[in-house]
Amino acid sequence: MNAEASARAIDAVARTRAGTALAAEEIELLVADFVAGRIPDYQMSAWLATVACRGLSRAETVALTRAYVTGGDTLDFAATGRVVLDKHSTGGVGDTVSLIVAPLVAACGVAVAKMSGRGLGLTGGTIDKMESIRGLRLELGTDEVYRMVDQVGMVITGQSASLTPGDKATYALRDVTGTVDSLPLIAASIVSKKIAVGAHGVLFDVKTGAGALIPDQDRALELARLMVEVATGAGLRCRAVLTDMSQPLGYAVGNALEVREALDVLRGQEIPGLTELCRTIAALMLRSADPGLAPEEAERKVRGTLAGGEGYEQFLRWAAAQGAEPDALAEPGGLPIAECQEQVLADRDGYVHDVDPRAIGTAAMRVGAGRLVKGGPLDHSAGVVLRHQVGDQVSAGEPLAVIHHRDGVEPPVGLVRDAFRVSESPPSARPVVLQVI
Repeated sequence: MNAEASARAIDAVARTRAGTALAAEEIELLVADFVAGRIPDYQMSAWLATVACRGLSRAETVALTRAYVTGGDTLDFAATGRVVLDKHSTGGVGDTVSLIVAPLVAACGVAVAKMSGRGLGLTGGTIDKMESIRGLRLELGTDEVYRMVDQVGMVITGQSASLTPGDKATYALRDVTGTVDSLPLIAASIVSKKIAVGAHGVLFDVKTGAGALIPDQDRALELARLMVEVATGAGLRCRAVLTDMSQPLGYAVGNALEVREALDVLRGQEIPGLTELCRTIAALMLRSADPGLAPEEAERKVRGTLAGGEGYEQFLRWAAAQGAEPDALAEPGGLPIAECQEQVLADRDGYVHDVDPRAIGTAAMRVGAGRLVKGGPLDHSAGVVLRHQVGDQVSAGEPLAVIHHRDGVEPPVGLVRDAFRVSESPPSARPVVLQVI
């Protein structure tokens, strides 16, 4: 540790707490000090917590975004002569959209380069989910990223030490310091990765509702607009969608379980809510790559690609090229399977009126699908699979969900059962896409 750097960190915490804006150079130095190990975790955690309480100005958010990128490598796909897009979700319970959209868009002929992180909050992140696939390499060097885009049309990679070092250093801290849902921290983290990965355009999928990092719809809309503004300022082609996470998206919650569901969608299976959202996002990305493409034509292309299974074949090609074992996705037994499965039964007849996504996510975390502490291990086979969504009619004694867990882990049956509210009459339909920005 460094006494001078420590003093700067303490001053940054005090001034941010007082509402005094930091200069861009001060934010860049604070992040650089942490990356270099000149200040300890607890001082950076204090500043992150202060930001979560007090916020940052727009200029400070832009400065933090740039600071996360500074000192690391950045990719440049200009030499490929093709448009390369990225997509990012702010996350939510059962959010498998990235696993579906990346190969779907690539199968439609538009290259996708995606840098992803590990889980924050209740369930695993995209990298955690992908690690369910035996042999899949998710820490790629720059040359490998270019090769994957050139040869396969897509790449998904984790945050290496050479890309967005500032974001990588602070990312895990947010999970254990109560700063996950800070808008400036979310925006800076996400947009910095998009700048570093070198994509020409990006689609932001901003979740709102009880199962999202940002439950309040107004705040979620503010985040979407903030990310579009910051990313557009960096020269990226940007769109954002505001999507509903008032219930788990799809049926599966848990790492390997969500990979299986993503593959089902890519094979053409219609998963209520999930399939519709993936079609919408994929069509927007196609139109971003080709602004002259009519909305109807983009939608037709996406539907045809799903129906024909080309997205599934693209996923398999990508996984194999990135090192997955030949039988890693074979069924049965390719992906991890939990030792035990516990059914959760309905205790009355009626219609599913609500499914509390946070309760489902908490249940999945308790059986090992999410992290309780920084760097904690995951059980990739664990989680919860819903048998019913909002609006479905159910009978007493019928399974509402199935908990997947290891032997010796107590399944939280009561928590899952209480997540379902069953009423006598069906609820009103809820759109999954709330707004396009």
